[in-house]
Amino acid sequence: MTAFVLTLIGAALACGLEMLEALAIVLAVGSTRSWRDAVLGAVGAVVLLAVVVVAVGPLLLARLPLEALKVVIGTALLLFGLEWLRKGILRLAGRRSLSNSFQEYIEEREALEALEAPAPGEPDWPARIVAGKGVLLEGVEVVLIVAALGAGPDGLTPAVAGAALAVVVVVGVGFALHRPLMRLPESHLKYAVGVVLSSFGVFFLGEWLGTDWPGGDVALLYVAATLLAVSQAAVATLAREPVTA
Repeated sequence: MTAFVLTLIGAALACGLEMLEALAIVLAVGSTRSWRDAVLGAVGAVVLLAVVVVAVGPLLLARLPLEALKVVIGTALLLFGLEWLRKGILRLAGRRSLSNSFQEYIEEREALEALEAPAPGEPDWPARIVAGKGVLLEGVEVVLIVAALGAGPDGLTPAVAGAALAVVVVVGVGFALHRPLMRLPESHLKYAVGVVLSSFGVFFLGEWLGTDWPGGDVALLYVAATLLAVSQAAVATLAREPVTA
């Protein structure tokens, strides 16, 4: 149950944050240009992503040896998690600007307001492209996160359940518009996701390379605790050092 619960939580947090960034772009397009074009762009991106997953996924599984695929997924998950963790450490130490979907929403609105509006009755292709691109890019990351976490001992079930939970929460945020975007401690959440994904990367990669983890799935907890302690020490060290120009 340890791996199942942590996989579900990790997928929900990681996918939810990626979806929030896509939501900020769609909200900006809809509130500035046209809700119809924003939705069409977002739906088009989701359909394209689904087609790619259905077409490419089985092909990869059929062509690549399972053990090699597991090592690749474990390595990718570790690198992905470490990148989130690195950015989280820099944000918490004051060396990088805090993550803020509301600010991204404002910036996208300002950029869209500078574009020329289409003639009445004409489709707004710039709006559709901006919304579609945002959803597609964040969607690719969601698919990679679910696929990587789904390669664990409990299969896709906890990863898909976590992603589904994230969809429900993000859709709720979308109905409430932008206010929740201002209140979420995104930098801290992304730091936590970095710890969780890095822990899974270390655990899965070690397991697939033949490591016999003491305590089995409980190893996820002490790997996460170690990463948390080391990263907090890095935050404290960076926060004390003067910022050089």
